[in-house]
Amino acid sequence: MVLVTLVVVGHSIGLVEETTGSHWVYDFIYLWHIPAFVFVSGYLSKSFEWDRRRLKSLVYTLAIPYLLFEPALVYFRRTVADEQVTGPLWLQPHWTMWYLIVLLMWRLVTPVLKRHWLFLPLSVIVSLLGGLWDDDSLMIPRFLGLLPFFVLGLHLQPRHLKHLDDVWVRVAAVPLLVGIGVMALYTDTWAETALLWYDTGYDELPIDNEIAFQTRLTVMMVGLVGAFSAMALVPRRSLGWFTTMGTATMVVYLFHGFVIKTVKALGWPDFTAAEPTLGLVLTVLGAVALSLVLAAPPVRRALEPFTNPLGWAERRRSRRDAAAAPLS
Repeated sequence: MVLVTLVVVGHSIGLVEETTGSHWVYDFIYLWHIPAFVFVSGYLSKSFEWDRRRLKSLVYTLAIPYLLFEPALVYFRRTVADEQVTGPLWLQPHWTMWYLIVLLMWRLVTPVLKRHWLFLPLSVIVSLLGGLWDDDSLMIPRFLGLLPFFVLGLHLQPRHLKHLDDVWVRVAAVPLLVGIGVMALYTDTWAETALLWYDTGYDELPIDNEIAFQTRLTVMMVGLVGAFSAMALVPRRSLGWFTTMGTATMVVYLFHGFVIKTVKALGWPDFTAAEPTLGLVLTVLGAVALSLVLAAPPVRRALEPFTNPLGWAERRRSRRDAAAAPLS
């Protein structure tokens, strides 16, 4: 829930990109929260195998939503937000939709990647070489660039993550995140913001390929440290309603973009340009509120049929059949 809320905050920063401090907030978040999100996705993918049940679930929860929401978001951006969205549908994922298709591809290769820990160092090499790929089709650059975090999630076990509860780890996490915050102030000095997205080819960066390799490796290391520092500070125990909201990740992810683009169409960037500090604060608070609203149980129940229509129809049919069974 924390990570998907930061996704909404990060995407909302686009509404206030001209305000003071917005670039720092954006770079600080993107230095570590995408690696953390990918790591958690890998950790939760350990059980995936090429069997009928799991492949069916993959189609229902990732492929179908991608096929439905990709054109819906593109149409919405063109008609409501008046954005000149280009690129072929589905082949080149638009804006937030990239994660669905990339996660689907990671899941498909999971049975191979989890066989041996040697795939972890190999994935780092693949990530470094991935910057040479300059074709955005199916977001292959991100598939390759973020692969180490996913593979790490596949191989770490609960006994490893227990160390995040150690007092010294939690104490160290605070200055580490502060240090990353300081680094974010100077992102364009030691790196490029585009490197934080893991989808920009080295040829598009104003640095030599040799330095680009080094810089990407540095960005990966910072992302790993930041991800584990943040996870160390998130309580392990259940936080009741907030923890329950974490089951609504897909609802938040798929629908928040429509709200953000609507706010943009209503002229919010003009207000933030006139009131930069207030605009940034209100945008961040509004993004957090949006995440909480979308994850609230009543909203989640109303929207879940759209995120997994086939699964929802099957569950509804099963309940109806179960209710009718005693009468037969």
